[in-house]
Amino acid sequence: MTVEIYVVRHAIAAERGPEWPDDAKRPLVERGIARFKEAVDGLVWLDVVIEEIFTSPLVRARQTAELLSAGLPARPAVRVLEELAPGHPPQAVVRRLTDESRKRRVALVGHEPGLGELIGHLIGAKTPVPSKKGGVCRIDVESLSPQRPAVLVWLLTPKILRKLGH
Repeated sequence: MTVEIYVVRHAIAAERGPEWPDDAKRPLVERGIARFKEAVDGLVWLDVVIEEIFTSPLVRARQTAELLSAGLPARPAVRVLEELAPGHPPQAVVRRLTDESRKRRVALVGHEPGLGELIGHLIGAKTPVPSKKGGVCRIDVESLSPQRPAVLVWLLTPKILRKLGH
């Protein structure tokens, strides 16, 4: 059974600094919210179906996951997956995803460099595959076991997704 994994980097967030001493609490900025809503319109145009969304517990990722859910026709459930927070290796994300999801189309919302490392790990690349804030990557896997690399179907920048949605 093929599983479609949509890897989503959080949208544009407030800058690190004295205003946000706790990095986990940095929210999306208005521009990031508006642009990501347009990017989700591009996913709808592509007929992307997502049955479940897993997100990092950090505020900016949770907000991005909620915007993703709200913009999709099926309004998939959003669940926190601690392993999507910064600092967790790709193998931990895959193990947890295997335990938690029984769906065929899932989205993972998180942060760089962890998402780039996860994409690289899944497709068998020797280096990470980074993405832009608000970008989305589709990976198809036959199994989450490390013996069979996944297939990178597409990696779209937020700008391309916004154009598709117009």
